[in-house]
Amino acid sequence: MNSFTHPASWVHLDWVLVVVLAWLLIGVIGVLALRRFRFVAVVLFPVGAFFSILLMAVALSAAFSDPETAILPLGLPQLPFHLRLDSLSAYFLLLIGGVSAGVSTFAAGYFRQGEGTPPGLICLEYHVFLASIAMVVMADDAYVFMVVWETMAFSSFFLVMANHRIPEIRHAGYLYMLVAHIGALGILLCFGLLQANTGDYTFANMRAQHLTPFWGSVAFVLAVFGFGAKAGLFPLHVWLPEAHPAAPSPFSALMSGVMLKIALYGILRVSFDLLQEPIWWWGVLLMALGLISALFGVVFSTVQVEMKRLLAYSSIENIGLICAGLGLSLLFAAYGMKALSALALTASMYHMLAHAFFKSLLFCSTGAVMHATGERSLGKLGGLMRYMPWVAWPTLMGVLACAGLPPFGGFIAEWLLLQSFLFTTGLPSSFLDMLVPVMAALIALIAALSGYAMVKYFGVIFLGQPREENLSHAHDSGPWERLGMIWLVMGCVVLGLFPNHVIAVIDPVTQLLVGAGLAHTVADSGWLLVPVNVDRASYAPAIFLLGVLISFGLAFLLVRKFYHGRMRRVPPWDCGYPWQTARMQDTAEGFGQPIRQIFEPFFRMKRQLPNAFDEHPSYKVTLEDPLWYWLYLPVANLVERISRIIGLLQQGRIAVYLMYSFVTLIVVLLVVKR
Repeated sequence: MNSFTHPASWVHLDWVLVVVLAWLLIGVIGVLALRRFRFVAVVLFPVGAFFSILLMAVALSAAFSDPETAILPLGLPQLPFHLRLDSLSAYFLLLIGGVSAGVSTFAAGYFRQGEGTPPGLICLEYHVFLASIAMVVMADDAYVFMVVWETMAFSSFFLVMANHRIPEIRHAGYLYMLVAHIGALGILLCFGLLQANTGDYTFANMRAQHLTPFWGSVAFVLAVFGFGAKAGLFPLHVWLPEAHPAAPSPFSALMSGVMLKIALYGILRVSFDLLQEPIWWWGVLLMALGLISALFGVVFSTVQVEMKRLLAYSSIENIGLICAGLGLSLLFAAYGMKALSALALTASMYHMLAHAFFKSLLFCSTGAVMHATGERSLGKLGGLMRYMPWVAWPTLMGVLACAGLPPFGGFIAEWLLLQSFLFTTGLPSSFLDMLVPVMAALIALIAALSGYAMVKYFGVIFLGQPREENLSHAHDSGPWERLGMIWLVMGCVVLGLFPNHVIAVIDPVTQLLVGAGLAHTVADSGWLLVPVNVDRASYAPAIFLLGVLISFGLAFLLVRKFYHGRMRRVPPWDCGYPWQTARMQDTAEGFGQPIRQIFEPFFRMKRQLPNAFDEHPSYKVTLEDPLWYWLYLPVANLVERISRIIGLLQQGRIAVYLMYSFVTLIVVLLVVKR
């Protein structure tokens, strides 16, 4: 049974389902060609990238169309699959298609023979993951949502465990699956409250319910808990720095760039769409969790000495900033300030798309570095720009975008977010009027620390002298890897240069969720980005880029014209010591030392100190997450003790088990008799 509401001759939802089925078919073909490495790598993954581009085009068209619905005769007899494609779903499908196109292209050149799981099985897991996340954003009832949500969780679990022979990777995979299932319980309980004892778990029925403020608040908290576990919000973040480094780099890119955003989609769908009547403290709670996560993530990213862990903590920071924007939008919506709510929501949606592109790019470039050098530790890298220029310049673009510098999308997102926090003087609560600008100052601090972390990431890897002799043999990326990274760079640039067009795509989402948008305001300003009023704030990305290019061009011409022929090249001043080595340049540990000293209470530090009698003295500092020892290990120890006590009941003798049954029957009869 199918029912569609769109009147056009062709339906966007049909095409999305075609892409989903195509991805599943590609996965099946991969299993049939289980160990045919070249076929899987250079045929199946590029074909998957083609369907990603098709999904992006369909989603872009659907964003400006009326909602479409369908009922598919799948699942259980009385529980068919209800699907809905509205502007919110279309926006996330656009994100999924745009990012996965670049990552799939990169993956075609990334994989090597003999690495972990057979290539055909990786192809299946990868494309099932893509199909499941596309279905999550189209689910229109709790049943199909949980089915595809768990499919996404299991497929990503197997992707994390691709190199399962390594014990650390198995530990990371099990931790990820544990937190994912704890979060799934919260989501399930949230849906149970939203259906309000009607027995109808469709989202249409949930929208029609009007929960009391108490039960609505319980549902909201459960949603933040459940989806926050998947997004890596503090204090449910512990799996993320373990799982992202464990997974192969293309999967890390998709997990950070796409999967974390799907968790934020869940928060958006529940808090803005299904609940519909926000309470002011919901926004404050989400802002507080977001800013704590952002500060925690950026501080830990600045002191990391392993590439992918640095990027993983940076993802926690960016997810925190996005949640802070969502919380501010909820706060404005609760007080009926629709225009400002739309501004904050637009900033968060923009940040989701920008982060998806630049963080996927950085994970891909990290994978290229790891393949070329065999190293993942920052302390063993350096000077790679001269050997890997095709990896270095896309990485530089991603670093600039992640640091929030113009003219890239990361700057637009953070600039809009700061504007949202600075337009809060009209709130009816004087306490909030005082609190929110303080949060804006905290966002500025987080942005500065993020830039610090990105300077460390790029400088230690690509600048200076090689810290290991074998780095001189590092090879540059291949054609497929270059093409994938160029695609992601183009996404970062387009988001930075055409913000008004991107906001026009976001506008239907804000109109759906808060009843207002920025499209008309920014459209009237031409190439100038004016979020509220030109007297308050404006930004011209094209003019800024033109100014930068003109400045570089003039500097180049002046040097060539007036100083050419009068220059002489000499070695740089070496402080009177000409025998400089790589050991004399700043290390990753040294780069992060000031932050480690300033934010020392954030860390659990272990120091390995040398003594005077060591022939080869060494100094080592290990930084750990204190929350793991304060919260998670005590809970794990408690569960283990309870399990041991319960295990005493299992004696292995049939007579004891019959006695348990007899005692239970007597107790039940006594209770029933009373």
